[in-house]
Amino acid sequence: MRLCPGCGGVLAAAGWHCSSCGYQAAQRDGFVALAPALADQAEGFDPALFAELAALESRNFWFRARNRLIVWALQRYAPGFGSLLEVGCGTGYVLQGIAAAFPQARLVASEAETEGLRFASQRIPGAEFLQLDARQMPFDREFDAVGAFDVIEHIGEDETVLVQMRRALRPGGHLLLTVPQHPFLWSEYDLRAHHVRRYTAGELQQKLGRAGFSVVKMTSFVSVLLPLMMLSRMTRRAAAADYDPLAELRIGRVANALLERALDAERLLIRAGLSLPCGGSLLAVARAPA
Repeated sequence: MRLCPGCGGVLAAAGWHCSSCGYQAAQRDGFVALAPALADQAEGFDPALFAELAALESRNFWFRARNRLIVWALQRYAPGFGSLLEVGCGTGYVLQGIAAAFPQARLVASEAETEGLRFASQRIPGAEFLQLDARQMPFDREFDAVGAFDVIEHIGEDETVLVQMRRALRPGGHLLLTVPQHPFLWSEYDLRAHHVRRYTAGELQQKLGRAGFSVVKMTSFVSVLLPLMMLSRMTRRAAAADYDPLAELRIGRVANALLERALDAERLLIRAGLSLPCGGSLLAVARAPA
């Protein structure tokens, strides 16, 4: 069900007009805007970086390997899903991979800033795109799966978002999350990326439990590169004045290929049933109550 952002009642017809309270969704840059005031705040990600990020994603080892891990997790844990909501879709790179792997699925994607939606809508023209506040999502038992990939670390009220995502899921539906791991890796990178936190596995598991989820799978990834990440973050702490948050993504072709192969090997271990204990990121798959 879709809920009215104005009064919270069930919307009886398609679209975002409420016959009970008269609410009518705004339009922002050609997209339905359910929280237009939030679009101006740019708290979660710098909109000026979207264009360069969109150009880098399809070539960068980390984004490519993460996409393959996410698609595998959907195939393994939610193989028959018919609908998916991606919260914080950015430029749509993950959603593009999901659309290619599950062409029959209904896909809905949201973002706080409409700049990201502009790129995403070009990548996946068949999806539905909404500007909204993840802390106040207008869905109740609407989707078979919900994904948020490196999103909730940007939001102070992450547990509120987890509760909202559980409400958006149908009974027994699956949530897929990726988040940055290990608070000891906190650096200028996290500040420039507008992160609020980095997670431990225990913290994420507890927050998922409090939101009503049962954790089905949790594993670290980017494990083989953890020593390189530690070195990179330590050496760049002293260079805060001219820090470039996208510098880690701009690497040579040979290094990029080698790193991608390393993460692909790591994914084979995860597919074999291992849960890696440490790494730059965490993958969690959780199930809503039946």
